[in-house]
Amino acid sequence: MTIATTPAVTTPFGFASTAAEVAAGIDLTGRRAVVTGASSGLGTETARALAGTGAEVTLAVRDTDAGEAAAKDIVASTGNPHVHVAPLDLTDPASAAAFGASWRGPLHILVNNAGVMASPEQYTRQGWELQFATNHLGHFALATALHPALAAAGGGARIVVVSSSGHQISPVVFDDVNFAFRPYDPWLAYGQSKTAGVLFAVEATRRWQADGVTANALMPGAIYTNLQRHTGGRGSGRVPAELIKTVEQGAATSVLLATSPLLDGIGGRYFVDCNEAATVDRRTGNLQGVARYALDPDGARRLWTLSEDLLAAAG
Repeated sequence: MTIATTPAVTTPFGFASTAAEVAAGIDLTGRRAVVTGASSGLGTETARALAGTGAEVTLAVRDTDAGEAAAKDIVASTGNPHVHVAPLDLTDPASAAAFGASWRGPLHILVNNAGVMASPEQYTRQGWELQFATNHLGHFALATALHPALAAAGGGARIVVVSSSGHQISPVVFDDVNFAFRPYDPWLAYGQSKTAGVLFAVEATRRWQADGVTANALMPGAIYTNLQRHTGGRGSGRVPAELIKTVEQGAATSVLLATSPLLDGIGGRYFVDCNEAATVDRRTGNLQGVARYALDPDGARRLWTLSEDLLAAAG
């Protein structure tokens, strides 16, 4: 495994920074962004911060009624009327393909935010494990469908992948991504899917940087949103109180990766608390660090090929 060593990206922001603070002073008028899962939680706050910079923002959501309500709230709070809603079902590759086919003009920012966590054992009609299908394959299909639009941005297009410290729970188990042989475990499935997100950022940058497109992944922090509906939420006691962020703080790292000039031309990296994380060889237990296997370029290439094959087989 060979990983290039370059200086880590550091910023003036940290654990307590909010999305609005990170975006302050940034003008993205004339730029266009897509945020998946933006009908609630981190997605809404990420979209709100981007709209606050003047960007045109499309909320890509499964529930369009909830999306319209979120869009109305974002317009009211930012004064930016250019907030739209479009349907997207990440468990259906045809939906991702249709979203990409319907897009017109350039796209400057794609935030792969939507996701599920530690869900009960479920499979899509293609036979894909639900968390891998939603958190990785759906976003992979969406990003590849939107690649021409990202390339048409004329340089500086960014993909932001919301991963998790949960990636430290499991690498991608290439020989059994859909738990055909292993007993299903919701946390192993979640960890695998979040590792896949980081690997996608690594390989997307390698493949697309010449087109002016970079991708980075992040851990937003511990934030109680609808994502925790299968894990007991705040009452579970899984995370110490001092490590819990507000939704506005949780969206900060996504917004940093989407907007900061400090990230110009930077890709294939993983960030925590608005700064690039250290690479680790053991699980940290403190929400920090990125597992070495999640940055492995060979693994990233293998995952890309596997993802293409799975989507091709699905028709």
